Amino acid sequence: MKKARLLALAFVLAVSMCAGCAPGGGASGGPTKHEVTIGFPGIPSGFDPLVTSGHGSYVPLLYSTLVALDADMHVVPDLAERYTISDDALTYTFALRTDAMFTDGEAVKASDVVFSYRAIMDSATEIDLSAVDSVTADGHTVIIRLKRPQSTFILSVAGVGVAPEHAYGEGFALNPVGSGPFKLVQYDIDQQMILEANEGYYGKIPHIKRAVFIQMSNEDQQLIAVKSGQVDITLTSAPLAAANAIDGYDLLVEKTVDNMGIVMPVIPAGSGTSALGNPMGNDVTCDVALRKAVAYAIDRERLCDEALNGYATPAYSENDGMPWWNPESVIETDVAYAVQLLEESGWIDADGDGIREKHGLKASVPVYYFAGDSARQAVAMSAANQVRERIGVELLVEGMGEGDVMARMVAQPMILAWGSANPMTSYYLYHSSSIGKDDWYNPESFGSPVVDGYLDAALNAKNLEEAIPHWQSAQWDGATGTSMRGECPYIFLVNKDHLYFRRDGLNTGNQMLHAHGAAWALVANLRDWYWES
Repeated sequence: MKKARLLALAFVLAVSMCAGCAPGGGASGGPTKHEVTIGFPGIPSGFDPLVTSGHGSYVPLLYSTLVALDADMHVVPDLAERYTISDDALTYTFALRTDAMFTDGEAVKASDVVFSYRAIMDSATEIDLSAVDSVTADGHTVIIRLKRPQSTFILSVAGVGVAPEHAYGEGFALNPVGSGPFKLVQYDIDQQMILEANEGYYGKIPHIKRAVFIQMSNEDQQLIAVKSGQVDITLTSAPLAAANAIDGYDLLVEKTVDNMGIVMPVIPAGSGTSALGNPMGNDVTCDVALRKAVAYAIDRERLCDEALNGYATPAYSENDGMPWWNPESVIETDVAYAVQLLEESGWIDADGDGIREKHGLKASVPVYYFAGDSARQAVAMSAANQVRERIGVELLVEGMGEGDVMARMVAQPMILAWGSANPMTSYYLYHSSSIGKDDWYNPESFGSPVVDGYLDAALNAKNLEEAIPHWQSAQWDGATGTSMRGECPYIFLVNKDHLYFRRDGLNTGNQMLHAHGAAWALVANLRDWYWES
């Protein structure tokens, strides 16, 4: 606690000494009409669009993408004025606008797009362009040919920032040149970054002319910064939001698809080792009846209130509310059904200690969370209390460091968080081809020929609309699926609200349904922010 107070004091002193950091540039703390100061966790270590996808990053602020997503999840033009997809869904043709300029004064050319895509394809980055066969230019037109149809490809395109071929090289990540609505004018590693509006931007020029992002990863820092009036907006947590009403600020509550759930390994212990050499499987959670019993026993509304002070909504999948979500994945709390599932499967309390067992095996497993994450801890504890009390299954909640959790996550239940604007997340989480390859994806080792068929059909569909029925069937087809009504490899619990203390008068625009990660999701539409009169 003493360390936290010292860090918070150091932050306040640093901000007060930073000329121009405080809104209005003076001691009054009052905002100007064109500046904003943001308390922000996770100032990036660099700004290279060829190594970081645009979804949930700085890319939409600094760089153009061929297409973008609007607040309603519709694909809209950006650098490309229009695009077409061939009948076989293998050729994407983008007609580029001719008025786009990089911030160094050079025109954005089709060759810059080709350079950017090829650079990504030729290197190992988090951006997946594995479906691309070739990228070529013809005048102001870019032609991308795929090896095979991929229904999610246009969403990938919306995340690829365009870098200037003439300026890209050593040191670019710290001195970026883009053609987006903002430009980076100052960067202090692990401290702050300052963006200014790009007055040469081809689209809507931002109302906010200067945005100062101050590194603040500690909840105490965030709260002190708001109480002292040093920031206009910053993240906060459910407990702090419930306990603090701050003059001059309101609480911005954004609904999300940022879900928390308990991953449940579906194979027996000793079934193999993962790509990282970790043993896979669990003899308790491999019983689908036990997994489903836990899922049905939990009152999610109560969990939202107990764990997150009501700043959450019940979760039923990794993609609630997205266009490809299947509403039939929703389940109702049904303790009687949960008990029935357990008893029919042979789980009984043989020795009267309140914990069921089957063939001498106790229905008792650890549930890990990342130590220091109070939200995950609270959610896990609330769920564990309900399950123990209602159906005699013991979830032993324990916090661990990331390395220790990683070593156990393919063999023990743990709290994970998901949520994205791309259904590819579902493919990685549940397709059998992911088993054992990456401990983050499919740590439950789930595989089903039926589900694989739906996922493959969805991915190989010609467009997003054609793919939706397949994504939905993978979740629940009336008989099986990845949802808690089906095979239940995940027990989804809550979609946590993203919470921010926001200075009165700051309008943060119409925000897209937030995915996982509360920081970048907030500022993705920074170009639309303004101060109300």
